[in-house]
Amino acid sequence: MSNGWESSAQAWIDSIGERGDWGREHVLDPVMLDRVGSGRFRSALDVGCGEGRFCRMLKAAGVSAVGIDPTPHLLDTARRRDPAGDYRSGRAENLAFAEGSFDLVVSYLTLIDIPDFRTAIGEMARVLKPGGSLLVANLTSFTSAGAERGWVEDSDGYPLHFPVDRYLDEFPFWLEWAGIRIENWHRPLAAYMAAFLENGLRLTFFSEPGPVSGEAAHRERFRRVPWFVVMEWRRPSVA
Repeated sequence: MSNGWESSAQAWIDSIGERGDWGREHVLDPVMLDRVGSGRFRSALDVGCGEGRFCRMLKAAGVSAVGIDPTPHLLDTARRRDPAGDYRSGRAENLAFAEGSFDLVVSYLTLIDIPDFRTAIGEMARVLKPGGSLLVANLTSFTSAGAERGWVEDSDGYPLHFPVDRYLDEFPFWLEWAGIRIENWHRPLAAYMAAFLENGLRLTFFSEPGPVSGEAAHRERFRRVPWFVVMEWRRPSVA
């Protein structure tokens, strides 16, 4: 069954642009680039690179990046926008790279797209060099638990609260906006944490970032609900 990405690809490209959507530009990019910008990394794998926006940002930060994605139209756009880049068809659950291939693996809002996320995390950990980092941006589980319903509004359309339901379950749901219709997955935070720990990774950074720029109304709304989580997990160095 399709997860909607191929049929939504052009609408996604039109929506995301080069600056990214509001959450990426004003909330996630600053913290993700801060983690990348330490100079620790030479080679990176962007898992679920889409149209290649973050690969190009990695390149601008001096990191050689390979992007993989299963959606042909998104890859075509990535290659067209970055002809010298390395963009390959692939899935997170079966990474076609040798163990210890990369200093950095990036999962930028992709775990929510992956049905078998446990296998995917195992693969991401496998291709990391000892001492390398897995940098993850994801929807918080509080947000994904209520994403289907969205904001509960009063009779005037003012958002009262964001609902949380079925938090401890794991289930898919569909999101629709701007001509895009894709399947995402909710899991409790503990399910993700357990998968990282079971693969021998060590947590070195954790943040629920808020907006650092952008118009005031959006900033206020993004501070009402913990939309995102950013984590850096490190593969231990060989003793």
